[in-house]
Amino acid sequence: MKKLYGMEVYVQSVGVKNDLEIDGFSIAVCQEMGVELSRHRSRSFDEMQEWGDDLSSFDLVIALSPASQRRALELTRYFHLDVEYWPILDPTGLGEGREAKLAQFRAARDQIVTRLHGRFGQPTQADV
Repeated sequence: MKKLYGMEVYVQSVGVKNDLEIDGFSIAVCQEMGVELSRHRSRSFDEMQEWGDDLSSFDLVIALSPASQRRALELTRYFHLDVEYWPILDPTGLGEGREAKLAQFRAARDQIVTRLHGRFGQPTQADV
């Protein structure tokens, strides 16, 4: 999101659970498009709140799995913000060998980019 639409948008990456480390294949395929994830750390909804991010300050939660959608709906039922579910392929465990795994992660990355374009429009040259 930040790569495509700049720093004008406040974005946080949150999951149902805290996995701490980002998958190396995710890091590799995002690096192909100039997105640096090697220092990124995933955190849970609970951690986000503990660190001071108030869910009521957000306008939209985009859930990429049914579990994250359920958790987001549960947490946001008292706040005025939208929750959208984007059914993105989970590439974890798919593909035999490095190239096949990278292809699966690229497909998931590209699904997310396509959904971002569909929801927020094509990024301007200034954004990219």
